[in-house]
Amino acid sequence: MSDAVSSLPVSGIRLACLDMAGTTVADDGAVLSAFRAALDALGVVGEAERGRMTEYVVATMGESKITVFRALFPGDEERAQRGNEAFEAAYADRIAQAVPVPGAVETFERLREAGVRIALTTGFSRPTADALLDHLGWRPLIDLSLTPQEVGGRGRPHPDLVLAAAARLADGDTGAVAVAGDTVGDIRSGLASGARIVAGVLTGAHDRARLAEAGATHVLDSVAQLTALLLMTDGPATGSTTTTAHRH
Repeated sequence: MSDAVSSLPVSGIRLACLDMAGTTVADDGAVLSAFRAALDALGVVGEAERGRMTEYVVATMGESKITVFRALFPGDEERAQRGNEAFEAAYADRIAQAVPVPGAVETFERLREAGVRIALTTGFSRPTADALLDHLGWRPLIDLSLTPQEVGGRGRPHPDLVLAAAARLADGDTGAVAVAGDTVGDIRSGLASGARIVAGVLTGAHDRARLAEAGATHVLDSVAQLTALLLMTDGPATGSTTTTAHRH
C-alpha cells in the first residue's frame, strides 16, 4: 500500500466491527448445510417442517445460533441445545474448507495501517469462532473477536456485540464505529448501537433490497470496498459501486 493511501483521513472512524461468515469468511452454503445436518440429528424429516425452519434460519442469519434453535423449538430447551450442538459439530467439519472473502485480508491490513482497529463479531459459539480464526490464521490481523458468550448471551439483532467492541477498542464511542455485515441482523445491531456507518455487503445471506430496507447506510458489493468507504473524505471513491441507503 502506498504512503498516500495510508495517510488519508478516516472520517473519524476508529473501529470496524465486521461479521465473519458471509462477510469476511466465504460461506458457500456451509451454514445452511450444517443446519440441515442438525435437523437430521434431531429427527426432523417432514419436508414442510424442514422448509419452514430453513426459511426462519435464512431470515435470522447472523443471529446467535442457540437463540435461533430456541425459537424453532420453543419450550424445549433440551432439544434446542442438542440442535445447537449438532449444528456446531457439523459446521466444525466444514471449517477446513473455509476461505476468506476476496479482499477481506487486504481490508484488515489497510484499515489497521490507517489506524482503524478491527473487531470480528459472530453468532457462532466461541469454540467455532476460535477454530475459524486458527484455520484462517487471522489472529495477528485483528484486534478482537466477540461471540454472544462474551456479551451475556445476546447476539444480533441486539447491539451488545458492537457496544462491547466499542467499549474495548474505541473508548465506548460508537460514533467512531463502522459496522459491516451480510444480514438484516447485522444492520439492526449496528443501528441500535449508534454506529456511524452500518454497511451491508452482498457476499452472504441477504440481498441489496433487504439490507437497504433494514436501514443500511451503505450497501457494498463486498467487504473489500470498505477501505475506500472509510478512507474517503468527500463522496464515494472513484469507481466504487457503493450504494447509499437512507435510514428509516
